[in-house]
Amino acid sequence: MGATAGLRGATSDGVRVERDVPGLAADEAATLVADVLPDEAVAFVAGLQRAFGPRRAELLDRRAERRALIVAGGTLDFLAETADVRAGDWSVAPPAPDLADRRCEITGPTDAKMVINALNSGARLFMADFEDANVPTWANLLEGQRNLTEAIAGTLTFANPDGRVYRLGERLATLVVRPRGWHLPERHVVVDGRPMSGSLFDAGLYLFRNARALVDAGRTPAFYLPKMESHLEARLWNDVFSAAENALGLARGTIRATVLIETLPAAFEMDEILYELREHSAGLNAGRWDYMFSTIKTFASRPAEFLLPDRNSVTMTVPFLRAYTELLVATCHRRGAHAIGGMAAFIPSRRDPEVNAAALAKVRADKERESGDGFDGSWVAHPDLVPVCTEVFDGVLGDAPHQLGRQRPDVHVTAADLLAVAATPGEITEAGVRSNISVGLRYLESWLRGTGAVGIDNLMEDAATAEISRSQLYQWVAAGARLADGRAVTAELVRAVLAEEVERLRAAPGPRPAAQGTAEETFADGRWKDAVELFERTALGEPYAEFLTLPAYDRI
Repeated sequence: MGATAGLRGATSDGVRVERDVPGLAADEAATLVADVLPDEAVAFVAGLQRAFGPRRAELLDRRAERRALIVAGGTLDFLAETADVRAGDWSVAPPAPDLADRRCEITGPTDAKMVINALNSGARLFMADFEDANVPTWANLLEGQRNLTEAIAGTLTFANPDGRVYRLGERLATLVVRPRGWHLPERHVVVDGRPMSGSLFDAGLYLFRNARALVDAGRTPAFYLPKMESHLEARLWNDVFSAAENALGLARGTIRATVLIETLPAAFEMDEILYELREHSAGLNAGRWDYMFSTIKTFASRPAEFLLPDRNSVTMTVPFLRAYTELLVATCHRRGAHAIGGMAAFIPSRRDPEVNAAALAKVRADKERESGDGFDGSWVAHPDLVPVCTEVFDGVLGDAPHQLGRQRPDVHVTAADLLAVAATPGEITEAGVRSNISVGLRYLESWLRGTGAVGIDNLMEDAATAEISRSQLYQWVAAGARLADGRAVTAELVRAVLAEEVERLRAAPGPRPAAQGTAEETFADGRWKDAVELFERTALGEPYAEFLTLPAYDRI
């Protein structure tokens, strides 16, 4: 089958779809699978896998080849072979009308209550997340897809156990979907003997179910694309979109995508990524935890050269992150693309106004920095932060939808600037070790129970938090780093603190849905044993685990 035609007519022979859905009775599972994945939809996503799966595998091999070069003493730099792209006079497609004003965006998983609250939040855009805020259980994936289709149709509702009923309002945020990254498989759909790509499943099924309805309503089928490491991976996405447009009878360029520049290698290819997606591009996004995690991972074999202090002390104003965000805005605006800022993850407290006041002041200052630097919008994790983010960007944008006309000729970022990790101020402390362990364990235990967006210590955490938490421990041990009090960060020290934190959690494991009995019983009823084993293995094991979510996927 060609890469740009035949997807609708692709055969589903050689495709196995999981028909059981854990947690659902057999008749409920059969109804859900038949509703979300009818035979034609199965053929469509299988067609994408057959057309593009081999290229995906090749590109994942290229990631490994680049890491091997770095292990051998290489580094990262802007690509000589694409210098003409960086120097060229070109731009991406003009913004789609419903993606022109993005001053405040909210993110979250695809459960019905979250989808309704996010779409009703007053944000301009809602990123419905099948990636870091989602656990890829079969139920989560299928119900999430069904929820999004019902939201697009305006029929989605949710009945809370306390009797409250949630419904969509009249003014809704623009819906954008984040599929899983290229590295993640979808084991519930096996094509020609192998699990298909999670990326192709999530994006393909969403397009098959909803693209025509969105276009007919004057809206845009749009995505956020995560975890890319090169412009060749962007080229693959562009070809997937073109093939889907042909198959679904959509005009070329109908589908739009914003790329998360959340890996260190991708920061060296921003121009090239925009260029490859230029007919489908909606901009770039700058984050923090995943970018720091990628920095540690990229140079995992040389930890002492790229040592980072306690993660909470690494703000977006430190040299290597400042260079990254400045380059992102300058690159986007030169090409007519939106630049979207990072996440405000604070969850307001209903009991502590002082905590709220301090946290909201930090959120405001962060959004003021972003809007002042030229970003066109930014992310929040909770509806109560939408007014703060919107107000800050209103102050810069006024009635204008964006700042695309604000060029940044003052920005001159070199490869050395992007790699200036050693210039990051701060210390490594026992509190930092303890926080990484405590937060990582609590998040992972919740993830293993099927919840990927977790409120911890007044912050909404997703898989990126667990990744940076365990990766920092790995880096500190591998580098022979020392705490501020002079002690060496060793595997023995980490294991000792891990044991202490496990006992602390055993005494107070935190709230659990439908949990009853003593703290010890609640702890025993959870997934703590698996969480501890998995966290310790990925934080201290050799070789360094590329992604925590890959071994975690085998345990759900």
